[in-house]
Amino acid sequence: MPVIPEIVAQKDELTEWRRDLHAHPELCFQEQRTSDLVAQRLESFGIEVTRGIATTGLVGTLKSGTGNRAIGLRADMDALPLHEKNEFTHRSRHDGRMHACGHDGHTTILLGAAHYLAKTRNFDGTVYFIFQPAEEGGGGGRVMVEEGLFERFPAEAVYGLHNAARYPAGKFFTRPGPVMAAAASFDLHVSGRGAHAARPETGLDAIVAAAHVVTALQSVVSRAISPFDTAVVSVTQIHGGDAYNIIPEDVQIRGNCRAYRSEVMDRIEATIRRVAENTAAAHGATARLDFRRSYPPLVNHARETEIACDAAALVVGEPNVDRNGAPRMASEDFSYMLEARPGAFIFLGNGDGEGSCDVHNPRYDFNDEILPVGASYFARLVEMTLAKR
Repeated sequence: MPVIPEIVAQKDELTEWRRDLHAHPELCFQEQRTSDLVAQRLESFGIEVTRGIATTGLVGTLKSGTGNRAIGLRADMDALPLHEKNEFTHRSRHDGRMHACGHDGHTTILLGAAHYLAKTRNFDGTVYFIFQPAEEGGGGGRVMVEEGLFERFPAEAVYGLHNAARYPAGKFFTRPGPVMAAAASFDLHVSGRGAHAARPETGLDAIVAAAHVVTALQSVVSRAISPFDTAVVSVTQIHGGDAYNIIPEDVQIRGNCRAYRSEVMDRIEATIRRVAENTAAAHGATARLDFRRSYPPLVNHARETEIACDAAALVVGEPNVDRNGAPRMASEDFSYMLEARPGAFIFLGNGDGEGSCDVHNPRYDFNDEILPVGASYFARLVEMTLAKR
């Protein structure tokens, strides 16, 4: 069973939908136009729509047969606060907003699968089409779960898909266990005593203390984390001082952390605090840590990962499905849904040819050629999981 012919025949229409979404990007919890379009299309397919979950989120419910089993399929809808540098006709019409992560493609893929399944009804049970807002840092997945997503729409399992930039178009990969990392951000406030630049001995130099703190933080992963665990601690900002002849009292150090296990993130936080406080103290300064966790690690469930890979293999063939793909250090709030229900997250190659670029790049664009592949994957996943008896 290759890519579904009925979905392939709809490719031009799917492309039109996707490019319309790309031209009208909306940020976290502001996806009103996108939500309206999704709801209108679902309803035109004969799918029941429930709106207003996590502000702009919605769920389409499609039942077929008499089976009592149900699964959820999820797509994200929001864009990024980024100025697009592409020049094609469907570029963003809103300066400072851009679909630079492919959520326009994910939304279109799920709509394509919904359209096909609503027409064919070749399954026995219930499908919940989950369209989530605010994935890009807003935690829309968490909000949907907290607002009773799976109590109102009791899926026994939930599945998500993300494009993989710079990966061969039409090929899938995933793995059981940790697939994407937990994320956290930190602010370190290093304080000393200000002084004239000509008389540093009268003060406590926060800049020197902060510089040593930054250097010391390079040992957090190499000396406090087991070599069998993967972690990243990156200092990304340093702010301090306003004049050439003034030694400032305060310096801000900011950064980001990633890990595949929550216990590792606990150790990272504790080590950053200890290293920063003691290093600053050695220079007569103080350091105060503000550590903020965002998304937990995204952990695939073994059985559902096998199911997802089997469905992908039905569409593109087993040689084009990597069942033990490399995990990624990026984060995803589909992790909240996988904490609430068994499920799996799979990646679909967006293309690695000339001109391709990574997500969150001002020249990124979703590859419309893979729209039928992704929609066929979701459709086969439903038909396989909720097979008619």
